[in-house]
Amino acid sequence: MKMLLGCSVSLLLLLLICLTEPVESGTLHLNSCSVNVHMHELRKYYTDIRSNAISEDSEIGVKLLDKSLMKDLQEGQTCCFIRLVLRFYVERVFSNYASSHPQQQRCSSALANAFISIRRDIHKCHCLCEEETQRKMDSVHAEFIKLQISQAAQKAVGELDTVLEWLEEQKTQA
Repeated sequence: MKMLLGCSVSLLLLLLICLTEPVESGTLHLNSCSVNVHMHELRKYYTDIRSNAISEDSEIGVKLLDKSLMKDLQEGQTCCFIRLVLRFYVERVFSNYASSHPQQQRCSSALANAFISIRRDIHKCHCLCEEETQRKMDSVHAEFIKLQISQAAQKAVGELDTVLEWLEEQKTQA
């Protein structure tokens, strides 16, 4: 009986291990501060809305978040830039993004909540922003307001892949 019970428990544990996805959590080291980011969760929710966001983007010639904005940051400005990008997405993008598909609305809400959580942790870091970093985000805001608000939010959601890739790079550089 003990052997049967032991085998059953072992089989159950093996099954649970096989069925569960690993949670990819990474730590962003921002100067003297660290923030946990669950990239797997962010990627999962974004994957569910990505194709719709890109296919409904009617402003093909406009780019809000160019990779060069993120690559050319001054030393010590990563914390500030992440904080500003998260603020932009929480306050301007997700609050104006609408999908006709309920599942995609849930995913965008989950992304917004994850960004709020990361943002709350980053606020504890007391990032100092230099003028050049603020100007970079001001240029993103300027392009955003040139578009009709729902189109701008659609475009920013479609470009979220650029932000997630950059966050993953920051996580691995630490």
